[in-house]
Amino acid sequence: MAEHVEGQQHPISVYFWIWGLLFVLSTLSYMVDYLQFQGYLRWTLIIVFMLLKAGLIVAVFMHMMWERMALWCAILIPPGAILVFIGLMSAEADYTFFTRLVFFGAAP
Repeated sequence: MAEHVEGQQHPISVYFWIWGLLFVLSTLSYMVDYLQFQGYLRWTLIIVFMLLKAGLIVAVFMHMMWERMALWCAILIPPGAILVFIGLMSAEADYTFFTRLVFFGAAP
């Protein structure tokens, strides 16, 4: 008789490593302010650290690293839907613009 497995369990060391990396990245992010970096270097470092932390959180704590369907549903489908809505709004804007030209005429 085969065993029924509810979910995949990951070693606790994975989570400790990720928490440690998040702590290090947060410390580096705060050091950008503490060392008073200015200009593009400051904003580039802040954004890089922010994206690295967000990537770690999404990949590990939301289980995106292990589940392909979760990746599709949470990361790829919403931006695709937004692009479809942008296309629909663009088509609607063109229709509205041409309707105004027909009924109100072109400006002199």
